[in-house]
Amino acid sequence: LFLMAANVLEEDSMEQDIESPVTIHQPKLPKQAREDLPKNINKECAKRKIQRYVRKDGKCNVHHGNVRETYRYLTDIFTTLVDLKWRFNLLIFVMVYTVTWLFFGMIWWLIAYMRGDMDHIGDSTWTPCVSNLNGFVSAFLFSIETETTIGYGYRVITDKCPEGIILLLVQSVLGSIVNAFMVGCMFVKISQPKKRAETLVFSTNAVISMRDGKLCLMFRVGDLRNSHIVEASIRAKLIKSKQTKEGEFIPLNQTDINVGYYTGDDRLFLVSPLIISHEINQQSPFWEISKAQLPKEELEIVVILEGMVEATGMTCQARSSYITSEILWGYRFTPVLTLEDGFYEVDYNSFHETYETNTPVYSAKELAEMASRAELPLTWSVSSKLDQHAELETEEEEKNLEDQNERNGDVANLENESKV
Repeated sequence: LFLMAANVLEEDSMEQDIESPVTIHQPKLPKQAREDLPKNINKECAKRKIQRYVRKDGKCNVHHGNVRETYRYLTDIFTTLVDLKWRFNLLIFVMVYTVTWLFFGMIWWLIAYMRGDMDHIGDSTWTPCVSNLNGFVSAFLFSIETETTIGYGYRVITDKCPEGIILLLVQSVLGSIVNAFMVGCMFVKISQPKKRAETLVFSTNAVISMRDGKLCLMFRVGDLRNSHIVEASIRAKLIKSKQTKEGEFIPLNQTDINVGYYTGDDRLFLVSPLIISHEINQQSPFWEISKAQLPKEELEIVVILEGMVEATGMTCQARSSYITSEILWGYRFTPVLTLEDGFYEVDYNSFHETYETNTPVYSAKELAEMASRAELPLTWSVSSKLDQHAELETEEEEKNLEDQNERNGDVANLENESKV
């Protein structure tokens, strides 16, 4: 049964298979027709399909293939059962109890058969192991009554059957273990916070625009429930393949995107929708990306929102992603919060809406270079004026010294003439 659960889990994980990059082949046409096709159509057909690493609903597009060590699933059978889909989980739940009842019912029937109780049915002078047990069906019913502690009182074990007393003890203990395991598994599966993540929403698009004089990448998050996510935090990853200086190719390399880690802005008080901002600076992976270059980039931004569910205290995680076609350059999010009579109201109809704003098409690096070049003439003029002022002061000092020397010379001549 556990092997079947492991196989079902492996098949379940295979359903979330990553779609391999597909090359769209051109239809088989005559040579003349193929040559007459527009070049842009040929290029579009040759493009590879953009494949997400994380889907918009938060599920990861990764398939773990060729896993030969499937026995590892059995070492953590509890988690294996919890991770199964509901239909398989309910099937295993029913089968575990049914197989247990059948197994012990068969043993009760064997005990009655070996003791000869079947041959003395209706004999009032014979003391059977279990009263009113006259076949396999009645043994199966007695097994159910024993394990579920129903006890209708019609089939009762007697004190003349020590093997039956031992079997009763064994079935009671094992039945309690099965109940604790299966009920605990169902409770954990029911209380999983996966469905809580369904009420945590991310904006359909991310935007790039100016904020406080700096180019920023922004997206919006919100919580549809009135119960809050405690200790909520947000982080973002850039998924992009890269090649190192040594020539090593790293597929789907993950790079952190700073969304306020050093300032504490990544820790959220998610009562109303918030706009998460990433400043594009020299440490940002978008430092050299301009509006014209953005559609050419093959990248994906994965955003992860984590926190504890206020009602259960369990950790919840919601995920989403943005590819280049979902990043709007020169847009901002439409405000959704309004002040009413004594309270704030959130209009979720405008949660995903954006509006166009005046934003430069240059990259953050180019904007910084242009700003530095614009400041250079100012610094040059100030320094040149200071130098000119210093030169004028030195010239004036030299002239004053010459005039003083000339005056001293005239006074000395007058004194000599008076003496003569």
